[in-house]
Order: sequence, then structure tokens, then C-alpha cells
Amino acid sequence: MQARLDADPRMERLPTDLAVVYRCRNYLDAAQCKQLVAMIDADRRPSTLLSDRGDTAFRTSESCDMDRWAPAVRAIDEGIAGLLGIAPENAETMQGQRYAVGQHFRPHHDYFHENESYWPVMKASGGQRTWTAMIYLNDVEEGGATWFPQAGLRVAPQRGLLLAWNNMAADGSPNPATLHEGSAVTEGVKYIVTKWFREAPWVAAG
Repeated sequence: MQARLDADPRMERLPTDLAVVYRCRNYLDAAQCKQLVAMIDADRRPSTLLSDRGDTAFRTSESCDMDRWAPAVRAIDEGIAGLLGIAPENAETMQGQRYAVGQHFRPHHDYFHENESYWPVMKASGGQRTWTAMIYLNDVEEGGATWFPQAGLRVAPQRGLLLAWNNMAADGSPNPATLHEGSAVTEGVKYIVTKWFREAPWVAAG
């Protein structure tokens, strides 16, 4: 996987030894970004938190589960899988998120914590989250950066920019240094889409 991304001239490895993080500028064009923003605005709801903590102030954005079979979504969805070299069926449905002024997502890991009550269900539906791919859909006037405090990385929103990282360490165990935060937007609105990949095929519950 890493060798594949290193060989791709579109991908830039970000400077940290603590996590494997890449970015690709202008991955989506303006028209694609605008279309996804419209989809998010049409179907957004308060974001939820997969955790036993129940802290409503931890994640204050709005989210939208994209229709993965809609032609425009499917093309992007499967394109990301192809970029990373992961089977499309290992991917969760792409999720859109909207952050208005003051909204944020406190520092968290994308991998699953196996001591939490949700783990048996997640284990049965594809297992651990391996890679995350996130695309910024617009420029943000101020704030809204993605911050990896342990890895020492901070990425500002830029329309069309794809950010991808491996949630696992070299030995295949969860990498704590992938802790990251969606910093509060202080001016404007931030739109992103996020795609999480599992270690095995993902099966939607229900």
C-alpha cells in the first residue's frame, strides 16, 4: 500500500515518522466538490459519536450518509478505493460532513477501540478500520484545520484536497499517533467527505 502511494506522483507523503499520512492536491475538481456539497446540504443531520462516552459536545458537526450507488458518488467512491489499492467492498459508505462556525470534532482515533461496547458489532461487519481518506470540498475563510497533535501535522482545508492516512502501525496494531481533531471553524463553513476502509468486506447492519 505505502509503496503504491509513494510511486504515485499525485501523492505527497507528509513529514512525520509517527504516522503514514499523504495528501493529493486537486483530487476533485470544483464541479465535483459543488455537487457533493449540495448533496450534504440536502440530507444533513446532527453527527453521531460511536462511543460509550455519550458526550454531545465532542462532535458538533452535521453529517450525511451518501448514496454509494448514485452514479456521481460511486465514481468518486470507487476512485478513492482504486487510488489506495483497497477493494471497494472493504469501504464503508462515504459520509459527508458540514462544520459551521464554532463546530468541531475533538481529538479522536478513526480506528475502533476494542474495549468499547460497539466492538463486537464492528468486528462482525468488516473488522478494524485500516485507512481513512478525507476530501475537503471548499476553502474555509478561517479555522477548520485537521490537526494531528501527536504526529505534529496540521492541514488547512483546501478545495479538492484529499488527505489519506493509515490508522494502523507497521505491525498491524492501531497507531495512537493517528489521533486527530477537526478544529473549530471560526469563519465560513467547512464541507468534507470521509471514507473509512475496513480490514475485511464491510456489511451494512440491518
